Parts: sequence; structure tokens; C-alpha cells
Amino acid sequence: MNFQEPISGVLERIARALERLAPRPASPPDFSRAGAFLFHADTGSFEPVATVNCVPLPLLKGVDRNRDVLFSNTERFARGLPANNALLWGARGMGKSSLVKAIHAVIHEAHPALKLIEIHREDIAALPRVLAQARAAPAHRFLLFCDDLSFEAVDNSYKSLKAVLEGGIEGRPANVLLYATSNRRHLMPREMVENEASTAINPAEAVEERVSLSDRFGLWIGFHNCSQDDYLAMVRGYADHYGLESPDIDVDREALEWAATRGSRSGRVAWQFIQDLAGRLEKTL
Repeated sequence: MNFQEPISGVLERIARALERLAPRPASPPDFSRAGAFLFHADTGSFEPVATVNCVPLPLLKGVDRNRDVLFSNTERFARGLPANNALLWGARGMGKSSLVKAIHAVIHEAHPALKLIEIHREDIAALPRVLAQARAAPAHRFLLFCDDLSFEAVDNSYKSLKAVLEGGIEGRPANVLLYATSNRRHLMPREMVENEASTAINPAEAVEERVSLSDRFGLWIGFHNCSQDDYLAMVRGYADHYGLESPDIDVDREALEWAATRGSRSGRVAWQFIQDLAGRLEKTL
């Protein structure tokens, strides 16, 4: 090092070295490349999804009312009309995330500007960056999708989500909706809310702080455990669609036995049975 060099020169060389080491900023996303994207918070990038893992909408049985409500909300949004953020909550395996993807697939055909962006639950804190990119692309409309969203007692990121749902000082971009799925109606375990109520100076305010998170979703769509009839309708729908027939197999009886071994009936259990059936019949899905 030249000890006669002015300090300003040293600082300038250090700054240039740091610039070379720093990662290049992510280029602006090209949302015309695909209908669906995965957001990567570590790089701030949007990865195009060529083929979405999606069940055809007509095959989703036993959720007719939920389907109609969410479809209508999404279709209005795609047309540029007012619509609500949606929380799909309830029983496991009843098609919450499948319904979001299936509805997007149908409406995207008629409205190609409607894009689906999946963001992982652990990346919720990065939502403001996603909103900034969406705001800069007004020609598109975005469904931000977070699957299996929930918060634990030590997790304070729910406060960031509350601000995002309301849009903060800038307001939520008019071309963005948030769809989330959860097994919990209020996105937090019951014991978390009860603990806050028992230890807070004002228990009512503590509970209200947490319940108000789910209140920011204009649509609450509940999914409940399906009946035996609904379960068999799911199985028959899949079997008919994929041509899974054999004179040696009583599909209804075997489907009920399959559900009994798992102790539950749901769309997920029905699909798992169909995969087993197709394998035995040596047919592809």
C-alpha cells in the first residue's frame, strides 16, 4: 500500500472492489414469459413455471360452493373489477391449493394477463418487494399465492403480512390479490391466542391483534371433512376421467377400504387411491 496515497483514493479503491464482489441486482422480471412464477426471496427473482401441477377443475368434487365463490372473485379480478383477498382454511387434503391453481388455469385461458405467483410461507417478509415489482407491471394482474400459511408463537412476521394486506402508506396495488391456504382459521394455533389472552395487560386487545390478521382477508372459504358420498364421488370422477375400469375390481369397495386404513376421507386420500389403482391396472395418469 502506498502510505502517501490520500485517504480518499484508498476509500475509492475499496468501494470499487466491493462493487465487483457484490451480486448483480436482479433484472426486472418479464411476466410475459409464463402464466405462473415462483418467487425466490434470496435472489429477488421470479422463476417461470412452464407447467403448473394442476388438477382439472371439473375433477374437484364436493367443493362446489367454494369453487363458485372463488371462481367468481378471481374472474372479476381478472376483468379489472374489485375483488377480495381470500383465505382458504380448514380440513387437510380437501383441495384448497388445488382449487386455487385449477381456477387460475381456467381463467388464465380467457385472461392471459392474469399471473399466478407462488411465495413460500418463510418468505412472507419479502412481500413488499413482490408488490413493488407488480406495481411496476400494470399490464398484468397478479394472484399472490401462499400455501399452508400459519404462524407460531415466536413468529412476528404476521405483523408484516397485516401491513401488506392493507397496502401500507402506498396502498395495495390494484393489480394484486393475495390467496392463502391454511389449516387454521385465524392462521395461528389456539394455544398462542389463549396464552396471549392470559398474560396480556389487556387480554381482549391481545386476542384482537391476532384475530384481526385473518379479518384482512375479505373472503373466508371453509373446507370441512367430506362425507362418504363426496369421497366416492371424487374417486369415481378420477376413475371415469382416466378410464380406470376393470371387471375384477369393485372401485367403491376398495376405495372405502383404502380410506379406512388411513382413518380419513379427503380429496388427497381419493387421489392416492387412484394412483394405486392406476398402477395396478398399468395405466398412466
